[in-house]
Amino acid sequence: MALILITGASTGLGEAAARTLADEGHDVVVHTRSKDRVPDIGSLHGAVHGDLSRMDETLSVAAQADAFGRFDAVVHNAGVYRDPFALQVNTIAPYLLTAAMAKPRRLVYLSSGYHRDGSTDLGAIDFAETRVRPGAYEDSKLYVTTLAFAVARRWADTVAHVVDPGWVPTRMGGPGAPGDLEAGHRTQEWLATAPDGAIEPRTGGYWYHRKVSRSHPAASDPDFQHELIERLEAHTGVKLG
Repeated sequence: MALILITGASTGLGEAAARTLADEGHDVVVHTRSKDRVPDIGSLHGAVHGDLSRMDETLSVAAQADAFGRFDAVVHNAGVYRDPFALQVNTIAPYLLTAAMAKPRRLVYLSSGYHRDGSTDLGAIDFAETRVRPGAYEDSKLYVTTLAFAVARRWADTVAHVVDPGWVPTRMGGPGAPGDLEAGHRTQEWLATAPDGAIEPRTGGYWYHRKVSRSHPAASDPDFQHELIERLEAHTGVKLG
């Protein structure tokens, strides 16, 4: 059985994944913004808390998580849509948790098909912005996809993948979303727990419903990866390593 951390697990895809994995016997630690948002899952291994729109609280989440030991898998599920803190929650928080925590055996980052519309002009992006900006969600998902591929390339002993869960009927997706909620969380569960050798490619895949899909070409570009990591290191003051 695996020790797994899932961020943004109070509702939606994160809660569904946490519930399924806990029911299967895995040691699941959930992240929620506050203690009163922990889902009612009787077999949880533990919980960590913090507002991922704030760097200080995100670093606190990393320290809380490390107290459980080295994770077999971390699922970076937390996300916001048309929100003033889209870049902070969707890009900066996964970066900080990745850089600050002990390296897990596997990393799974949630992206979106909308990442293909993200801007590659990193010089025009203000990572400190706190406003609802057109395109911020798309940008944030391109950057977290790029982060995942950069980690896959840099860290030989850590497997890193990206999941597009589809547009599913969660609080963020809305009740009219046409996607399959069950299929929306099954891929990240599989990537977190499948036996070694059962996933091809071993690392650096962009997945939609357990099939490798096409991602924005910039996300796989080492130069773009390097530029993004440099920008994130400068903004946060934390090196990726």
